[in-house]
Amino acid sequence: MHALPRLLITLGDVAGIGPEVLLKSWTKSELFAYSQPVVVGDVEWLERLNEKYSIGIRINPITDLTSWPASNRNIMPCLQGTQVNLCEVTPGKAQAGAGQAAFDFLQLAIQQTQQKIADAIVTLPLHKEGLYLAGLDYPGHTEILADACHVKEYAMMLYAPASKHDLENTHLGLGVAHVTLHQSLRSIFDYITPANVLEKIVLTANIMKKLIGSQPRIGVCALNPHASDGGIFGNEEEKNIAPAVLKAQRQGITVSGPWPSDTLFKRAQRGEFDGIVAMYHDQGHIALKLISGFHLVNITLGLPIIRTSVAHGTAYDIVNDWIADPYSLQAAIEVACLLHQNRDV
Repeated sequence: MHALPRLLITLGDVAGIGPEVLLKSWTKSELFAYSQPVVVGDVEWLERLNEKYSIGIRINPITDLTSWPASNRNIMPCLQGTQVNLCEVTPGKAQAGAGQAAFDFLQLAIQQTQQKIADAIVTLPLHKEGLYLAGLDYPGHTEILADACHVKEYAMMLYAPASKHDLENTHLGLGVAHVTLHQSLRSIFDYITPANVLEKIVLTANIMKKLIGSQPRIGVCALNPHASDGGIFGNEEEKNIAPAVLKAQRQGITVSGPWPSDTLFKRAQRGEFDGIVAMYHDQGHIALKLISGFHLVNITLGLPIIRTSVAHGTAYDIVNDWIADPYSLQAAIEVACLLHQNRDV
């Protein structure tokens, strides 16, 4: 077992703010007190940015991870992760080359982690349109990871680490997982089934136990306004959500609901719940981002490997301004280390 977790940080879409966030985070000396990071990316792209902004880091090209390279605030080991020539990529817009390279970085990191060479993956953002332009039929990181790991039961969680988000009566953090994710609102109703809701409750309970170190309290969102007011606004709560909650309770999970989401998140903010299961993307994302801003971490649940990520996108609109906030990457690295530490919990 390694003294510190070995992390692979994938560079994501090089046309976005990921490289900037990485370079800013790398100069934080505390990063190396709890992890051994290596970048999977493009050496030339990082060298150009490093020189342009006078960061002062030495980019150390490596060809394999057989002997895990040393890293510190002055030395950044970078495993070349793609054969795509990125010289023609323009910062600030979606392009096929950047999309393909981001996919290549992730695939290499997954392989290395599956082979137990690395302990966890931390990803910088990619762009869905870039994947599409490269001919890759994936809506995002989560689905690529699930496909590569051959898992059918998985979920995306946004997690607000305890030390940063604004909770009034708890110090343990708040996680929000989603029953449906990257799909249209019109299509979600077919996927909100008792089996799918139960699956996400179980995944949420399992990951939250690793994050907070105790049995978590899970609240489940309703789909309809006022949890349908006894069926007046729909029957999804009675037919699809409540049965899943009951089955989860019978499995020993501390869970309740379905609760109207407009009150559930406030109750969680006050410390009544550690985790929430939302029915669709914006139901969970909007509420948690209003509580915690962008100081969040993205975690993929259900994988045989550990993967965390920043909770922001490529932010093409500010890519040349050097104003991106590196907090989310730093938090994602900390959470990946915590999950590695508590992997057997």
